[in-house]
Amino acid sequence: MAKLKITDIVERELADFLPENGYELFMTEYVKEGKDWFLRIYVDKPGGSISIEDCEKISGFIGKRLDELDPIEKNYFLEVSSPGLDRPLIKDSDYVKYKGEIIDITLYKAIDGFKQYSGILQGLENDEIVIADESGNEMRIPKSAASKVKLAVIF
Repeated sequence: MAKLKITDIVERELADFLPENGYELFMTEYVKEGKDWFLRIYVDKPGGSISIEDCEKISGFIGKRLDELDPIEKNYFLEVSSPGLDRPLIKDSDYVKYKGEIIDITLYKAIDGFKQYSGILQGLENDEIVIADESGNEMRIPKSAASKVKLAVIF
């Protein structure tokens, strides 16, 4: 049997706890930055924003579960937070959920001389991100060409 990744273990342990407490999992990551390892859990709350108290509650729960299971051999920092206002669009369902919102796209390689685009999200069609400008002119960008897609923060 294949060994589960740390993120899979965390997601399994949170699978019941989060919805029972009114949260939803946005993303987990276990990464090395410099000499340190970080286990990051990003959570959201339908129709609301995540508070520090929410993060403490989730951190306390998963911290205790991970201490009991002990699946991580290295020392690490546990971080629980909201994905933020400029949340990345990762899953295909995000392109449905945030249709009509302004997004920022960063590309691996320039298209038409530009590596960054912004526009109103129209959706994801045939693995292409469809955005429109204020006049309704559409542009299609292959999803595979995008290194980062996130909600724009406009003040």
